[in-house]
Amino acid sequence: MEGPLKGVRIIDLTHAVAGPMATMILADQGADVIKVEPPHTGDLARSQGAGPNGLSPIFVSVNRNKRSIAIDLKTSRGTELLKRMVAGANMFVQNFRPGKIEQMGLGESELRKYRPDLVYVSISGFGQSGPYVKKRSYDPIIQALSGLAEIQADRASRRPQMVRVIVADKVAALSAAQAMTAALFHQAKTGHGQHVRLAMLDALVAFLWPEGMARFTFAESSEEPDPDAPDLVFETQDGWITVATNTDVEWRALARAVGHPEWIDDPRFKTPQLRVKNAGERRAMLSRVLKTKPSAHWLSVLEAAEVPCAPVLSRAEMLLDPQVRANELVMNLSHPCAGRIRQARPAARFDRTPASIYRPAPLLGEHTDEVLGELGLSADEIAELRRERVIP
Repeated sequence: MEGPLKGVRIIDLTHAVAGPMATMILADQGADVIKVEPPHTGDLARSQGAGPNGLSPIFVSVNRNKRSIAIDLKTSRGTELLKRMVAGANMFVQNFRPGKIEQMGLGESELRKYRPDLVYVSISGFGQSGPYVKKRSYDPIIQALSGLAEIQADRASRRPQMVRVIVADKVAALSAAQAMTAALFHQAKTGHGQHVRLAMLDALVAFLWPEGMARFTFAESSEEPDPDAPDLVFETQDGWITVATNTDVEWRALARAVGHPEWIDDPRFKTPQLRVKNAGERRAMLSRVLKTKPSAHWLSVLEAAEVPCAPVLSRAEMLLDPQVRANELVMNLSHPCAGRIRQARPAARFDRTPASIYRPAPLLGEHTDEVLGELGLSADEIAELRRERVIP
């Protein structure tokens, strides 16, 4: 554990995906993340998919590099143990619905009694106020409310569609990880903690804004309908490829490469703005041409002309892609209970303090005795907590 956040300790009460993925990113970078889970059930993500010993694929993938301690926080002794843990931590992270953490006696003002410079992080679906504050939030709810489902609408029927991955959770996780690191930097620089609040809805709307909300950016402009934004997937004689051109140079190279140099002087496509305005026609013309030959032919021709293109890979094919392999992006690891597993390595590479996967996702309560021992509890005291069912 030699990453750039070595020496940082985080108490993690998050569950599901957004919170755990955020803290995992910091754990990959060397932070000591102690995952606090309820006895017997643990994080709900443990049960979301088949896997051995309460290790579902999604749990394994967003909880690596953490230690797990199981504590019944409904007991007074359990909350006291947590407060002792907070006293030795830099950061506390939770993603309960607003108001719940205060009911548990673990609100910001209470925990600051034990660590005045604590970075206190609250991740929620909708924020800390407003009409949806008590509403349950899952990824599709946020996709629907953010406008993303409308952006993804079927071109023919205009039926809204969801992105088929939990993009809202993961965008929130990435946003939270960056904000948490910034707060840790401020803590180290000034000696002061602060409360970092992040909502999934806020993170996804901000993520969508640059192009997804382009026609709303200039508030005084007259509202015009969005151009028919193509998905840029083209059928060939034997498969699917993608082709993207943004510059005039790329457009001219594409037109020549596919045997239609007359497109260069076509008044509908003379400028980038016109090519966006007439995207539907442009895509239809290109689609008809690309269907006439196999993918390998077009990829060879387009690559030679320096036109941005790629095959549309299946997930299984992606694992074998030469660039993915050259980047050593997918790691094969051994889990003591789950056997051989695959994980994507941490995306950011640090040349002096490398991020790494140094510990597999923990079993429920796997490190309970270890963490309590670090608090100074004796074996007899730990045994007493078990008898009282504060810990399993």
